[in-house]
Amino acid sequence: MAKLSIIGKKKNGIVKLKIVVEKLQKSLSLAKKPASNAHDFERVTDSTGVPKDVKEGYFAVIAVDDDELKRFIVPLIYLTHPSFLRLLDQAAEEYGFNHDGALTVPCRPSELERILAERWEEERGSRVDVNLGLVKSC
Repeated sequence: MAKLSIIGKKKNGIVKLKIVVEKLQKSLSLAKKPASNAHDFERVTDSTGVPKDVKEGYFAVIAVDDDELKRFIVPLIYLTHPSFLRLLDQAAEEYGFNHDGALTVPCRPSELERILAERWEEERGSRVDVNLGLVKSC
């Protein structure tokens, strides 16, 4: 019985991940022209265009906590990290899935930096050549 519960949770997590990936792919495919100023958070979050600093295989994330916000460019591989997936669950609960612009997560930017560094350290420990660990904050 416990095995069924674990399998159900894994399937639920995979379904949520698939929804997020589909949303990201849809927003990337709808892009007509990039935002003119990548540091203008309102323009980036309101725009369906992909800014020039978001390369293929990456996505933009904005960490928001009260009045503090910071934008990050993150490799897609981070979508499998458990702590990042928990943030996505929180974002889905707080903001829903139907909004335009960059992915927004409800956490302090310093907390998102910690999560991204944690994943980077995991990659670094398991591989000699780490090109995926380069996360850029804006």
